[in-house]
Amino acid sequence: MSDSKQEESFKVVDRRLFTAEGELRKEVAEQQDRERETAAAAPPAPPAASAPDAAGAPAGNTTATSTVPAIPAADAPKRSAAFENLIRSLGQNAAMLLGGYADPRTGQPVLDLEGAREMIDMLDVLREKTRGNLAAEEDSLLLDVLGNLKLAFMEMAKAAAKQEKAQSRP
Repeated sequence: MSDSKQEESFKVVDRRLFTAEGELRKEVAEQQDRERETAAAAPPAPPAASAPDAAGAPAGNTTATSTVPAIPAADAPKRSAAFENLIRSLGQNAAMLLGGYADPRTGQPVLDLEGAREMIDMLDVLREKTRGNLAAEEDSLLLDVLGNLKLAFMEMAKAAAKQEKAQSRP
């Protein structure tokens, strides 16, 4: 039965805008240039003029992975500092639980994988429930924070499992 199932795998995509040195990544700069060129070359079409295709997406929409319809600029969600602070706060708490910060009382890093998982799940739910209602900057921030936290969680979980395995050997 296991022969009929294909081995499942996943792909991690680095969506961070900056390198470890703080410079804008080459791929990001190229993508921004392409977007500017496309926006400057194509005149904006009124939303009512494009008829939906068979899938219900506007005819001019060539992005296959886009699930959020284009919103006219006047109706676009406004950026909220309070929402961004909420994302950062939850992200910092999760990072703290992943050993990113030292306990002020003991000076030792805090490692609580279950607590970190709950924080990451909260951010996932927040992203799911607010999809399509966020400003581009807010969505990007949320996606970056989630990506970084999930990667850190996987690394810490592997390290904890390796340490536990090493301690269980006589």
